[in-house]
Amino acid sequence: MRHFTKRLLAVTLCAAMLSGFQAPPRKDRQFYESRGDIIWELPLDRKELALTFDDGPDPETTNQILDLLKQYHAKATFFVIGYRVREYPDIIKREIAEGHEVANHTFNHVFFTKGIKPDTIQREIERTDRALVELTGKKPFLFRPPGGYYSDVMIDIARKLGYTTILWSWHQDTEDWRSPGVRHIVNKVLKNARNGDIVLLHDYISGSTHTVKALQVILPELQRRGYRLVTVSELIQDKTGELLPVSN
Repeated sequence: MRHFTKRLLAVTLCAAMLSGFQAPPRKDRQFYESRGDIIWELPLDRKELALTFDDGPDPETTNQILDLLKQYHAKATFFVIGYRVREYPDIIKREIAEGHEVANHTFNHVFFTKGIKPDTIQREIERTDRALVELTGKKPFLFRPPGGYYSDVMIDIARKLGYTTILWSWHQDTEDWRSPGVRHIVNKVLKNARNGDIVLLHDYISGSTHTVKALQVILPELQRRGYRLVTVSELIQDKTGELLPVSN
């Protein structure tokens, strides 16, 4: 019986190949990038990169970061948590007033791991969407899932809600969320800096000052090297020549 089963499997596979059978596409980074589903980075000829900050706003850390960005004429993208938007609306207003970009990072920082319900994904995105629209009058168009967890379902829901999903350059994950030390963060960014990078940082890490202190080194050095620090939307525009939709 075992030999018969093996022969049957072999015959079935041969028949499938002869009939033009193709294996399903491997859903790796290349698959999603080629479809425009997710952006990890946007390689450019010009010296530009995007600093991004997750999990804020925070009344202490975010304001310190904004002070530094202003000092070095740098722009950034802040992927914000909805419930913190409601707690600290003035910080969001400051980010926008100073030319930074505010983007969606869910309402409660929920990881979209296996088993998460589609309704939960949609609700988490929509609640932050509403909070930002009510506060600023403008709809955000960039979304980053917490922890970088994504799926086809999540991508489809984000797209349906008018969002482009943004992750980060693999070589620019600073891991500052685990407070690895100032030097680690500095080296991660400066030793790997490439045109079109999207750098992952955080402006809310309970009890940690490492990110702010690292930026005191990173910002002047990137400026010295001739990098222009832009928002993710500006990076997309400079790469594709296309603007993201404009809010009413």
